[in-house]
Amino acid sequence: MDASQIAKELLAALDAAKTIPSIVARNPGFDWEHGYAVSAEILRLRRARGERTLGRKIGFTNRNIWAEYGATAPIWAHVYDTTLIVATDRRATVSLRGSIQPRLEPEIAFKLKGPLPAGVDDPRAVLDALEWYAPSFEIVDCRLADWKFQSAESEADFALHWRLIVGAPCEIREADKDALVGKLHDCQVTLHRNGAVADRGVGANALGHPASALAHLAAVLAGQPQFEPLAAGEIVTTGTLTAAMPIKPGETWSSEYAGLPIAGLELHFTA
Repeated sequence: MDASQIAKELLAALDAAKTIPSIVARNPGFDWEHGYAVSAEILRLRRARGERTLGRKIGFTNRNIWAEYGATAPIWAHVYDTTLIVATDRRATVSLRGSIQPRLEPEIAFKLKGPLPAGVDDPRAVLDALEWYAPSFEIVDCRLADWKFQSAESEADFALHWRLIVGAPCEIREADKDALVGKLHDCQVTLHRNGAVADRGVGANALGHPASALAHLAAVLAGQPQFEPLAAGEIVTTGTLTAAMPIKPGETWSSEYAGLPIAGLELHFTA
C-alpha cells in the first residue's frame, strides 16, 4: 500500500470532481492504520500547496446512520481555509461546483481556547477548553462511486469533508456552563429543505453529547503522533445530528436549534 500515491490520487479526484475506483479492491487489507497514513500524506500535500488548517471535522458520530454507510467508528479530518465558510447574518450562498455527490449535515461547532488533552471526557470539563459554540453545516462528499466504501476508505477520502459553514458564535461563559451541558445534550435540531421539514435530530446524537465527540477526538489523536493534538484557536465541528441529506443547486436549506440560544443557518446552493 503506497499511502503517498493514494493521497495524490484522492487529491487529484478532489480537484477534478471525479470518483476513483475502490481503494480496498486494489489494496486488500486496507485498514484504519492505512487510512490515517493516507490522511497524514494528504495533510502534507495540502499544506505544501498553501492550504492552511483551521480546525477539524469529526464524522460518523451519529450512530443512527452507521448502517446506511457501513460505518464502524467515527472518523476525522482537517478543515482548511479553502473549505471553511463563515455565514453572514445567518445566511450563505454556496456554489456546489467541484462537488460530486454532496450531502448536507446540520451540526454544532466549537472553538477551542486552549488545548484539549486526552482523558478529559466529562462534557462539563470539555467546556472549560472552549471559547464558543455555533450552528454549523458540513457539506460532505465522496470520491467513491455511489457512496459505497469500507470504513477505512472513508477516512482516507478526506473523512468525506468538502465544506464547513459556521454561523454566529455564542460565547461559553463560566456562569452558563453547568446549564449548557444539558442544553447541548437535549437541543432539538430541525432541518428544512425549501421550507419543508426534511429531518430532525438531537444533540445527543453526536456520541451521546457534542462535547463527548470532542473528547473522543482528543483521545484518538493521543494515539496518532503523526498529527498535532487539538490546540487553541481550532474550530471543530462534531458530527451530524440528522441524516446526511442529498443537496443540489437551486435548493435552499435551513436549520433551527430549539433549546439553545443560537439561531440556525440558511444556505442557498448554486451551480
